[in-house]
Amino acid sequence: MRFILLIALFCSTIPVTAQNLTGIWRGKRTQNAGGCFPEYSLELHVTYMNQNAFMGNAFSFYDTERYVKINFTGRYNPATKRMVIIENLVLNYNVPANCIPCIKTYDLTWAKTSLDEALTGEWKGHEMGNSNGCMPGRITLTRQEKSVFPVDVFQNDTLTNLQQNLKLQPREKELVQTIAIDTSVLKIELYDNAEIDDDTVTIFLNNTLLLYKKRLTDKPLTLTVNVFPGTDYELMMYADNLGRIPPNTSLMVITAGKKRHEVRVSSSEQKSAVIRFRYEK
Repeated sequence: MRFILLIALFCSTIPVTAQNLTGIWRGKRTQNAGGCFPEYSLELHVTYMNQNAFMGNAFSFYDTERYVKINFTGRYNPATKRMVIIENLVLNYNVPANCIPCIKTYDLTWAKTSLDEALTGEWKGHEMGNSNGCMPGRITLTRQEKSVFPVDVFQNDTLTNLQQNLKLQPREKELVQTIAIDTSVLKIELYDNAEIDDDTVTIFLNNTLLLYKKRLTDKPLTLTVNVFPGTDYELMMYADNLGRIPPNTSLMVITAGKKRHEVRVSSSEQKSAVIRFRYEK
């Protein structure tokens, strides 16, 4: 369902150069009289963007113990700087017994000053589980370097459903290399190292399944991921088999901005190879 909406949003956008909105946005969300609290903190994680359509998670919170986490999709109009965000599914929440989470729609405008980037506008919505309207309010957010809440890695619906039922043999992790990066977009390519011998691999990033039982060849398996500043990322290669010539080996090429890193990776039935990344501006 998320992908159907994402495609619809993408098709409705104006074909103008996209603004990169991925990252962390945090600030305040007010609510008119009649809401649970008159003011909340709000943190948006925009984890994936395709042209002018995007998706991520929203955290409405009074403090880190009392919060609501909801995923969202959105669209951005670069001509008017306007963005509309539609919350979809409540993923997790812990609120007082007399409060009901609101499923919200945001109408925001992006602006850039000499100091920062800001999103400002209004929201409206309805109570979770029914159609009762929530008292609306205003939103003011700025782009942030670090998150209050853990950052999820984007995963499509097919892989989400697959991972829920996935049972892999526990293995020791072996750190191969730690790479410092200075850009928010990573391109990761995986090749069979040396002779092509039917090695297959499953790939996780921060315990999120991104590739499942893919065969390594001389043509790359390619991943493009968005990473947030000040956040640690761990890519793990799990060997589904050892091919005809053990162990399971691959050449990993990581492109981060103008920098290119080549890492030779080996996994076995006892150990899974791990590469770590950290993006520092």
